[in-house]
Amino acid sequence: MRVIYFLALAGVFGASVQGQEASGNASIDPEHIFFTQPVKNPPTDVIEPVRDSEFPLHLIYVETVDGMYAPIGLRKPPGNGPFPTVLFAHMNGGLGTQWIREWTQNGSWTLEQFLKAGYAVALIRYRAEVKEGYGTPLVEGKQEGRQIFNRGPFEYEDAISIIKFVKTLPYVDPDRVGYLGLSHGGEMLMKIASEYNGLRAGIASEPASIDYLARRPQPRDPKAPPLPETMKLNSEEMQRKAVEELRGRIDTNVAMQRINAVKMPILVQGRERDHNQAIFRLNYELLRDAGKKVEWKSYDHDEHGFIFVRRNAQGVYAPDAVQLEIVKDSIAYFDRQMKKP
Repeated sequence: MRVIYFLALAGVFGASVQGQEASGNASIDPEHIFFTQPVKNPPTDVIEPVRDSEFPLHLIYVETVDGMYAPIGLRKPPGNGPFPTVLFAHMNGGLGTQWIREWTQNGSWTLEQFLKAGYAVALIRYRAEVKEGYGTPLVEGKQEGRQIFNRGPFEYEDAISIIKFVKTLPYVDPDRVGYLGLSHGGEMLMKIASEYNGLRAGIASEPASIDYLARRPQPRDPKAPPLPETMKLNSEEMQRKAVEELRGRIDTNVAMQRINAVKMPILVQGRERDHNQAIFRLNYELLRDAGKKVEWKSYDHDEHGFIFVRRNAQGVYAPDAVQLEIVKDSIAYFDRQMKKP
């Protein structure tokens, strides 16, 4: 009986709330309490030294669209700027500040090269990837004076919040903010570019754009072993056939609707023997076919994610020739795209 009574009260309360909301009363759960002197909310900025580097880490927490916070690890050259700035997104999200600290101390050689070239840089972290639901626009409403959404925000929407925040920093040139995303981070760039036009340029490095290109599920023999991440051989003819086969498995109408919304210049970077090379290449070709400002370059390297150079077993950075090449190419690309008007 108590359960029934409670439910009945809940129904009455819900009806009462809806009635008050309908009459314009948003004071039930106010979003803001206004004082004569508003409480300031400056961004948290924790400064930490970086091993073997003159550029310290600024660990900053950025408010996202739903009021949660995403950490970024920002570093800048000496001086007040304003600096051209590149945000770096590495694969899937998760681990938050722990990930930023680990990669800043042990996997930030690539960012160091950008810093030496005069760029401010930031490793960004975001919520983990959600496998279902992309394609449904995020709609914000109000309920009882607070936010309510039609779905949970996605990781690329965290990235958009971060971009908007970084552009407000006094040492950042808001007209020269770029983005470099690896693997899932590269797919995030494509999703961002289809919905937000606030980036000057971007690099999609080995972009795993499976959801973005609306690839239909593929039948697979459950007994067949998974493809190796790095193939022993992937000739030009093999790559061409794989791209044509993939074209037949995507929802072209959906993919091109997204592609057509892109306005920013993008460099797509492939990896010759990657098992997803066809996805990287098709991502580029669809942008090219739509007349977008896009470039392509592919590299032969044994490791997925080779653009990010990590310390070796001896604790030092020892980039190989291909890593030196791709980082040099990436800086040169942003130099071309982010020149002052």
